[in-house]
Amino acid sequence: MGTPLYYLLSFFLLSLLLIVIPASNSNASIFEPRNFTDPEQAARYRTLIEELRCLVCQNQSLADSNAQLAADLRQEVYRMVNDGADEDTVKAFMVNRYSEYVLYHPPVTTTTLLLWIGPLLFVLIGFLALMLRVRRRTAPSAQQALRS
Repeated sequence: MGTPLYYLLSFFLLSLLLIVIPASNSNASIFEPRNFTDPEQAARYRTLIEELRCLVCQNQSLADSNAQLAADLRQEVYRMVNDGADEDTVKAFMVNRYSEYVLYHPPVTTTTLLLWIGPLLFVLIGFLALMLRVRRRTAPSAQQALRS
């Protein structure tokens, strides 16, 4: 058995780890102080950087990414919002420059609709083909059973 000092030291180190580990969360948002004249602009900026995807990092928003390109894009969004651009203008600029991949929620178009419905159609077609094949195999067996 250990001494009381051993238990006290173990408890202290464990407590220290429990404090330090959550504080070093790598997924924490990057804090860059931005000065806006209007709180509405600050809210618009925050919404935009959370809705726009980082092009370097996989599945991270501009707000969450610490890549250099994400920092540059946050600066560009800040500049546009500070100049008075609305959300649609900023998104249109980003889509024009980087394609719809930059949007976390792309608009519903024929292409995106096909991406969502296509797999379901393939499953339904496969199920129908399987049903027809099973039906054709069982049909002669049923006729032979009736003849006997």
